[in-house]
Amino acid sequence: MNKLAQDLGTEKISKLLIKQAVPATIGILVMSLNMIVDTIFVGQWIGVLAIAAITVVLPIAFLISSIGMGIGIGGSSIISRALGANNSKKAFLTFGNQISLTVILAILFVIIGNLFSVPILNLFGAKGDILPIASEYFGVIIYGVPFLAFAMMGNPVIRAEGKPKFAMYAMMIPAVANVLLDILFIKVLDWGMWGAGLATSISYASCGLYILYFFLSSKSELKIIPENFKLSGKIVREIIELGGVTIVRQGAISILMIVLNYSLFKYGGEISIAIFGIINRVMMFALSPVLGVTQGFLPVAGFNIGAAKNDRVKETIKKAIWFGTVLGSIIFIAILFLKEEIIWVFTNDTILLDKTPNALLIVFLVTPIVTMQLIGSAYFQAAGKAIPALILTLLKQGIFLIPLAYFLPMYYGVNGVWWSFPIADSLSTIITIWVLKREVDKNLKH
Repeated sequence: MNKLAQDLGTEKISKLLIKQAVPATIGILVMSLNMIVDTIFVGQWIGVLAIAAITVVLPIAFLISSIGMGIGIGGSSIISRALGANNSKKAFLTFGNQISLTVILAILFVIIGNLFSVPILNLFGAKGDILPIASEYFGVIIYGVPFLAFAMMGNPVIRAEGKPKFAMYAMMIPAVANVLLDILFIKVLDWGMWGAGLATSISYASCGLYILYFFLSSKSELKIIPENFKLSGKIVREIIELGGVTIVRQGAISILMIVLNYSLFKYGGEISIAIFGIINRVMMFALSPVLGVTQGFLPVAGFNIGAAKNDRVKETIKKAIWFGTVLGSIIFIAILFLKEEIIWVFTNDTILLDKTPNALLIVFLVTPIVTMQLIGSAYFQAAGKAIPALILTLLKQGIFLIPLAYFLPMYYGVNGVWWSFPIADSLSTIITIWVLKREVDKNLKH
């Protein structure tokens, strides 16, 4: 076991969380620029319908790539606990199985995406004038998705090794590439949506190839060993049980996007989909610090659960929630005072500038408390308890937000869509706190 992994069980918790969360936050911040930059550039250089098209297409790409994310998070939970229990053989076997599963499933879903592109785009809300632009964009980025899936699989594994800085670098590389290539392909060469899609695909490839390089280099403790590619039923089952939480969550998000785009188009037309496109990008970027704390929490909690250090696990939960709550409060204050300026970055369209700021504020209303829900579900993933992790993960996007986003607009129009977010956040957080407290009181005694 390397020293960095050993530190997860001995170093001060607050220092560990900062060490893990800061690189994760920076990585997520920069990675989210892949989507934000596309939205800014196409909004300023192509038009409002281009923002709507990206809003429709990216959830499809991320649904496919979430397979890699689920395999990565599920496998990294096993790896963290295996390292905590000093079982390197199981850690190596798990890693090899992760690679096999990711490659097979990602390629399969890319083939399906190509064969049924128009029905899939229609399902996700590519209606009216949005469809031809969305088709052009989707037709290019679909080829970068296998690289993104591999990157999303490898990133949590790198953190499970105790090397968060390399995980951060892996997420920074594609963001920088995407910015430069967007300028070249859209502004200089005037390739429009096809150019935006090509820039995104190449950026995904750069991320996947960097992570492959890391695992082939001497920097990684987990080596790519061909014998470990042979799937083990027991390992695969455990990966799927834990990673299935992430995959099902992304599936719920995809269903949510279908419902959101349906409600937005029905009650507000293409312009409302464009408004949500901007809000969604702001959410991805602004919530990065909170998500970084959650990502940093997973390897620390997982290692100490595997090492049966209950006091350290409880302290990790408390410190992670405290850090995330402070960050969430800062984020909300920033949105409150800078909402108009934020929207101006994305577009100069007068309708969007008028309607988006208020919607943005509503969506972010309960941001200070969302960390409690995220850490609660993340704890059960780290502990290898798939069922409660799945249920808690689905609370917001699946159990509450989908029906709220469908029914509230019937009575309140487009505003019903915006209000469904803080209501779902509040309800899911209350339930998660109750479940997490019961778990801590029952299973993390001295």
